[in-house]
Amino acid sequence: MDAQTSIKAKIGTFERVPLTHLPTRLEELPALSRQLGFRLWVKRDDQTGLAFGGNKARKLEFIMADVLRHEADSIVTWAGVQSNWCRQTAAAAARLGKRSVLVLLSKPGGSTHRDGNLLLDHLLGSEVRIVEPTESRSFLRLANVEEFIRPVLEEEQAAGRKPYVAPVGGSLVEGSMERPLGAIGYLNAFVELTEQARAMGVIVDAVVLASGSSGTQAGLLAGAHLLSSTTKIVGISVTESEDILKGYVTDVADRVLVEIGADSRVSAEGLVVFDDYLKEGYGVLNQEVTNAIRLLARSEGLLLDPVYTGKAMAGLLDLAGQGYFKDCENVVFLHTGGTPALFPYRDELVSLLQS
Repeated sequence: MDAQTSIKAKIGTFERVPLTHLPTRLEELPALSRQLGFRLWVKRDDQTGLAFGGNKARKLEFIMADVLRHEADSIVTWAGVQSNWCRQTAAAAARLGKRSVLVLLSKPGGSTHRDGNLLLDHLLGSEVRIVEPTESRSFLRLANVEEFIRPVLEEEQAAGRKPYVAPVGGSLVEGSMERPLGAIGYLNAFVELTEQARAMGVIVDAVVLASGSSGTQAGLLAGAHLLSSTTKIVGISVTESEDILKGYVTDVADRVLVEIGADSRVSAEGLVVFDDYLKEGYGVLNQEVTNAIRLLARSEGLLLDPVYTGKAMAGLLDLAGQGYFKDCENVVFLHTGGTPALFPYRDELVSLLQS
């Protein structure tokens, strides 16, 4: 049995709830390829289905199976007000007939208008709690938001329900999730990508993605490691500094390797994270991101979002200009979805598009 078949067999041992339309397409972007000097492809994980699609659907297939295993009545999770993760968790909960409670962290003075993902959260039937932390903090760790999550859990339990605490992004092994289930979804995605590329006669030199809560990059990195692939997994941070995000990715990727039964662990040399494009911080739109969104829309008819894929594409374009991909023939951009977030940014986008 070859390595790829063996990994697929091990992934097949994980319980899974079908939520996605797989495989997602791998498409070349011809206009940008001509401009950049290498073949640029896009892996269309914005088309996974499930309430406008996105990368979280792959993760939720495994996580929702865990919800069923725990015999939970409700799913409690958290993130920013315009969270793609929360929107898709709400959709998955609705599919399974489960209650979802979303604790959404708003920045001081931030908009809580029911638009974009927030509108969809309400439409999907979630109970939405918007809170405003008194100080700036990373929301990736449960410990940093426990003061907001604990009262929700107490209320759920008092109402006779059994809540499942799903970590933001389905990434870090926290809350009720005791295994790196979200990242297993992206281990599976790497195998899928490898099979598609081989069928097309393509060797993928690099995969570029927005790296937020770490699970997507960790799963891809574990896949490249297990298949001894030369594919470089390039994360463009949209949440944390390079050092912090690398620590999260390493931890989750190594947990995936343990689950699969590998003796080895990921190497520091193979872990690539750029925090140069985080700029003003998570969810803050700037001119470079706007330019990337406009370029993809007008050259390829492909829509990106202001928080994740727009920032990741801005990073890819800048790195290409610096010659980072000079030895690459084929680079894949992972489109992780997030299109609903375009609409709450309409005023800023229009203003910056005119700059």
